[in-house]
Amino acid sequence: MRAPKVVPLLQMQLILLILLAAAASAATAGVLTKRELVRRFPAPLMVGDRDADLPAWPLFRRNGTATELAGYVFESADLAPVPGFTGVPPNLLVAIDPAGHFLDVAVLSQHEPVFLDGLGEEPLHAFVRQYRGAALGQQIDVGGPEGAGRVRLDGVSKATASVRIVNQSVLSAALKVARAKLGFAQGRDPARIARIRDQVFAPMTLRALFDGGFVQHVRVANREVERLFAGSAGAGLDRDSLARPDEPFIDLYLAWGSVPAIGRNLLDERSWTRLAARLDEGDHALLVMSAGRHGILADDFVRGSVPRRIALRQDGLPLEMRDLDLELGLSRAVHGALPATEIIALRVIAQAGLDPALPLDFTLPVTRSKGIVYPERITRDVPARYVLPATLYRRPPPAAAAWQASWRSRMPDLLVLAVALTVLSIALAVPERLARNARRLAWVRRGWLLFTIGFIGYHAQAQLSIVNVTGVLQALREGRGLGFLLFDPMSLALWGFVLFSLPLWGRGTFCGWLCPFGAMQDLAGQLGKALRLPQLRLKHRADLRLRRVKYVILAGIAGAALLSPALAGRLVEVEPFKTAITLAFVRSWPYVAWAAGLLVLGMVAYKFFCRYLCPFGAALALLGRVRRRDWIARRAECGTPCQTCRHRCGYGAILPSGKVAYDECFQCLDCVAIHESDTLCAPRILARRGARTIRIEPVPRT
Repeated sequence: MRAPKVVPLLQMQLILLILLAAAASAATAGVLTKRELVRRFPAPLMVGDRDADLPAWPLFRRNGTATELAGYVFESADLAPVPGFTGVPPNLLVAIDPAGHFLDVAVLSQHEPVFLDGLGEEPLHAFVRQYRGAALGQQIDVGGPEGAGRVRLDGVSKATASVRIVNQSVLSAALKVARAKLGFAQGRDPARIARIRDQVFAPMTLRALFDGGFVQHVRVANREVERLFAGSAGAGLDRDSLARPDEPFIDLYLAWGSVPAIGRNLLDERSWTRLAARLDEGDHALLVMSAGRHGILADDFVRGSVPRRIALRQDGLPLEMRDLDLELGLSRAVHGALPATEIIALRVIAQAGLDPALPLDFTLPVTRSKGIVYPERITRDVPARYVLPATLYRRPPPAAAAWQASWRSRMPDLLVLAVALTVLSIALAVPERLARNARRLAWVRRGWLLFTIGFIGYHAQAQLSIVNVTGVLQALREGRGLGFLLFDPMSLALWGFVLFSLPLWGRGTFCGWLCPFGAMQDLAGQLGKALRLPQLRLKHRADLRLRRVKYVILAGIAGAALLSPALAGRLVEVEPFKTAITLAFVRSWPYVAWAAGLLVLGMVAYKFFCRYLCPFGAALALLGRVRRRDWIARRAECGTPCQTCRHRCGYGAILPSGKVAYDECFQCLDCVAIHESDTLCAPRILARRGARTIRIEPVPRT
């Protein structure tokens, strides 16, 4: 009988390594989709598109006519993949508001053995729920002391190390988003921090290290600590401080140990090699040395954990420091000259974004207890600052403005839009050439309307709206700048073209060619005619009165934007643009019914909303009065006696006198097609045939 093949041990190891690598790769890639986030964050919150430069989704909330930022949601594995015990980082959903408060933290995936095979995941879910309401500006620590500016998270028994890894993942990822998107740390991008000069080294004595600022000494006397507790319940509780007020409470020595110019001079060769080997790329190690009766290491300190007697902040944000659990020895040049009884190396991981060019603000929390059964704990902080000399780091080049990234990411779309607008400008500059063939004009317009809906509307999300106008009004009213407009390059580029076209052609360029919902209305009207639905055409006087409604709506919205933003936020919903284009009809039924109803109405009343109700069209009509040229050609016979163009204008934009009412003209070019036709234009037919009576042929509608 043939023995089964045995896979060699080496092959099994290789297979296992490949599986682990695949698992780690999968765990460090985000798994959330926008659809899933919409489910997790329902109305009134709205989930925006994932940021092009940072893997985070913005959350928005409507406030009046403005859409306010409500926060950001992201995955920790995308931003701070801190490996767990299996080498695979935990992946957590994290949501923070603009002030840095945690809205939610949830476990997406984790591979910690203690939660998979022992305790189960529920203790971990309970642990992460503690973040809600905590703020990044607070010192958040697992099992740490409570007090002003501190948040104590209850750990999980038998899983202390795992929940500390989770805590480090949550805080590091949140700090990265807060810096890059919410203006924390003056909005400095954590990817553009200063870098250590690894090649700078020269042997130095301890005196030279002190004189150069490489090692900084902080001495705190008993008297100074007692002064911190003055007037509180902790005053006078330390007998040693009262008995020997001038003696040192602590002698603290701080140094940036991972900088070769400092660490190699302070540590012996073996210690330096071990320290460097424990750091990943971008990590930092801070050496904290102390003497005095209040050491850095408390009696219950566990090696490899976060020390409770020292904390670090930079730019007001707390950064976690974790003991590297190394036995360190001082170099011969320093040993004996530095009176330190304790020495510890604390690591700050790369994901925390520690910037060598900025000061390190340390605090030493000192706690006193009053009482026996339920003692009152009083904590005061002793401050200390460390500044790394500028010769030991290099600054990054100045960062480009944040909005420039949006323009770079949309450059292909901007190029397509630029080409399209150039073609449209040329066509409108010589409309008689485009309109010379009425059938060709009809097909060109249909194709362009589909491009407007698909590219400008759904793809580019560049539907201009009255909300753009009210947003500017509110920003000016509140003294805010208009820089927010730069973050939407497609809409801003389209706005630029619209403002360029108003003096040339009036409102019709946008309303007739570039408005996605207007294009929907136009195609709905064409479909209604193709289905031979009865067409509603108002009498001239009723039509004139109904046109004024959009100006009344515009006045109401503009007034509300200045006086009552909340009311304006409700009034702007008369526009179906957000429902039909921005949200693609994925909205509650009243809004969908309104938008769909307008399209159905447009099948029997040509572009009803655009002509009678659209406040944005009314605003463009008012702005379009800067037009200085009547670009639609007219003849002396137009209006007297010929009324062909007026009767066939679907917008009612031609007056009985034959004059074009440009405020109501949507630039469809149908009247231009009639004007250029030998078979449609009565004066041309009379001139060519010399006849008194003519037969008018139907004009293909666009």
